[in-house]
Amino acid sequence: MKLVYKMNTKALAFILFTFMSLGLHAQLDRSQMPKSGPEPEIKLDTPTEFSLKNGLQVLVVENHKLPRVSYSLRIDNNPITTGDKAGIESILGAMLGNGTTSISKDDFNEEIDFLGANLSFGFSRAYASSLSKYADRILELMADAALNPLLTEEEFKKEKEKLIEGLKQDEKNVDAISSRVRGVLAYGKNHAYGEYVTEETINNVTFSDVLSFYQKYFNPSNAYLVVIGDVEFKDVKKKVKKYFGEWDNAVEIDIPLQPAAPNAQYAQINFVDNPSSTQSSIYVTNNVDLKMSDEDYHAALMTNNILGGGGSGYLFKNLREDKGYTYGAYSSLGASRYGLGRFNASAKVRNAVTDSAVVEFLNEIKRIKTEPVDAQLLKDSKAKYVGNFIMGLESPQTIASFALNIKLNDLPQDFYSTYLQKINDVSIEDVTRVANKYISDNPRIVIVGKGSEVLDNLEKTGLPILYYDKYANKTEKPVFTKPLPEGLTAADVMRKYVSAVGGEETLKAVNTTLIISEVTIPGAPFKPKAIQKQMAPNKSSMEIIAEGMGTLMKQNFDGQNGYMMQQGQKIPMEAKDVESSKAKKGLFPELSVDVADITLESMVSVEGKDAYKVKVMKGEEATYRYYDVATGYLMRTESTSEAQGQSVTTVTDYSNYKAVDGVMIPHTMKVTTGPQSFTFEANEVKINEGVSAEDFN
Repeated sequence: MKLVYKMNTKALAFILFTFMSLGLHAQLDRSQMPKSGPEPEIKLDTPTEFSLKNGLQVLVVENHKLPRVSYSLRIDNNPITTGDKAGIESILGAMLGNGTTSISKDDFNEEIDFLGANLSFGFSRAYASSLSKYADRILELMADAALNPLLTEEEFKKEKEKLIEGLKQDEKNVDAISSRVRGVLAYGKNHAYGEYVTEETINNVTFSDVLSFYQKYFNPSNAYLVVIGDVEFKDVKKKVKKYFGEWDNAVEIDIPLQPAAPNAQYAQINFVDNPSSTQSSIYVTNNVDLKMSDEDYHAALMTNNILGGGGSGYLFKNLREDKGYTYGAYSSLGASRYGLGRFNASAKVRNAVTDSAVVEFLNEIKRIKTEPVDAQLLKDSKAKYVGNFIMGLESPQTIASFALNIKLNDLPQDFYSTYLQKINDVSIEDVTRVANKYISDNPRIVIVGKGSEVLDNLEKTGLPILYYDKYANKTEKPVFTKPLPEGLTAADVMRKYVSAVGGEETLKAVNTTLIISEVTIPGAPFKPKAIQKQMAPNKSSMEIIAEGMGTLMKQNFDGQNGYMMQQGQKIPMEAKDVESSKAKKGLFPELSVDVADITLESMVSVEGKDAYKVKVMKGEEATYRYYDVATGYLMRTESTSEAQGQSVTTVTDYSNYKAVDGVMIPHTMKVTTGPQSFTFEANEVKINEGVSAEDFN
């Protein structure tokens, strides 16, 4: 029942890629150099301002070019530490904007849709936009949702459950782990930017805590409202006073600023072992004290742009285009008015090249600090940056953020009108100087990866390695293998598995299986249904269905030939996959595997449990199967294939075994292929029923 997943995984990965990468490609005549246009000139209207007695400050920019209006509300508190109730701000943010004390959640959302408007909330912000003819009503709805939110215990419980479920899904996610560890190392666990959310901290939050948090922190004493669009100042002033004038829970809030943790004293690798990782997440990082008001700000933007701001950056050209280590390598150099910015250079790379990627990161950082940047490259980088900047001016949210930036960062009023000139004034010497000032010679290199595959080579870099767990607690170097019991063989391990899941006689009696699962794809707005059918010895079928969208993909193998159907196109199965599928001898490969093809390699840790690692050879191709030492169950399979000139490893984790007609079946399956992952949760499993030979045609 297990070996069909490799083929299915390829199909699902293709579907996921299709959803995430749809785009339009224009045909360009590259034989002619485009003519240079006039130098762009930035003209931003100075906002007209007024304040309410409760402290709310309002900035209005009239723009009558289009019949639209936008409202951006910002509660400008200092960073808030929530301690053992971390997550309370996320819960509150999710509850806001879903109705008011006088309008139900459904009626509220229906009216927003009817108006063709947008309205969103966070725990310290809100944004609304609409046609200007609805400007009055959308402002009224925004104010009502802000001042009189429908905060109910029922919604509170729902949002807590969703947040906890999200944490569970991110438990093995390298991005989530890396972000958490980097935050703690950069700022400290007790800092607002370093604390992290856990199931325990979420469960510490009560409904009354959320109400108190709202009353204390969601108030107008530090609030700004930016209004941009086809409006009249006098009318805006009148309406804002009408709808926000009663916002009376204003209190002065004293939130002391906390300093960041010190930067590393020496260059070092901070390693987190994540045994399920098929790639390593690498971040080269250090804290920086850079503000938008600093003279270095514009030079810092260009320095970062050259190092890792996009496809023309040093990092991308080296690690992606030259070495082929990754899909992308980038950097960021963040400004913070609190002095809490960070430099980051990052990529996710194949396990086999983790050490080499670290070396190349350091080489490129050294390059920008010691070698003058090429004059043409600097010129091109400026032109690209300016172009992107100009395009961003089309968004009302961008204009609103500019207005707030001037206010909050104590910037001169001409900051943005002189912005492009200051970008163009950045010199080659400025880039070298700024790189040396803000990019440390002693960075932290935070790596989350599969230690058993990457640590030996990382140690050869000569950089000291400090070890941390997934919550940034210092730990010892992980132990990857344990002594095997004397005389134990791979065949013994597989026999134990057969016995554990039902016994040889029971498994041989399984002729068909039907599994219906809910599929979770991170970031996807829906959860499709997977219907998987199998018939001994080698027939298989899988169909992915989404509500309201029908069949997204169907894949069949009838024992001799196979195909994949997607978007009305029927694609024949590749010859190598046909031969692989035809070679299967049953639904449980452990019953028919050739002893000569299997080797017991080691005892390793998988998700904190001891597991036997069995290597299975099929011609020149090796796959790995991991069996729980205690239960005998199959915990994981691992295989590597070539795709677009790169090696791609697929890891499938099995858990939540339940008995179905005397057979223990895993009801949870998580498939990870490169940076993509999706989880199957079976809600219906049938053995020897619900499947016929016609299902595989």
